[in-house]
Amino acid sequence: MTVAGPADAAVLAAIHAAAFGTGWGAGEIEDLLRLETVLGLVLCAEGQPAGFVLVSQVAGEAEILTLAVPRERRRQGLGRRLLAAALRLSAARGATRMVLEVSEANAAARALYDAAGFSPVGRRRGYYRGACGAEDALVLARHLSGGTNEASD
Repeated sequence: MTVAGPADAAVLAAIHAAAFGTGWGAGEIEDLLRLETVLGLVLCAEGQPAGFVLVSQVAGEAEILTLAVPRERRRQGLGRRLLAAALRLSAARGATRMVLEVSEANAAARALYDAAGFSPVGRRRGYYRGACGAEDALVLARHLSGGTNEASD
């Protein structure tokens, strides 16, 4: 696991597009990575970037902005490893709570977050726009402690 910087934005944008179809652009990711409140982590597999997570942290609360693993790399534990690292580093940096949004229709992501101890705390109706119309986003949260027991890298 390595820390991402603004220079990594084009690579991360390509991963994001491979993960979500319509991904965030390199400029958007670069702007986020320039913020002091945002941490990017890249996971490599077989010597190549295979996924990443962007986390914003302000006033004791961390938020996963995105967690992206290309479709062809899924079901290999990469998302779980990225999530565990984000939880661990956020707690080490003083966060006591982590939140995120996930499409209600994304069963695989919801299972990942459920297994990591996230619980629903809200809903954003019609938040995600797709080819089949609007989908609700579930807002999930979990508490963190300094001694988190998430899986290691």
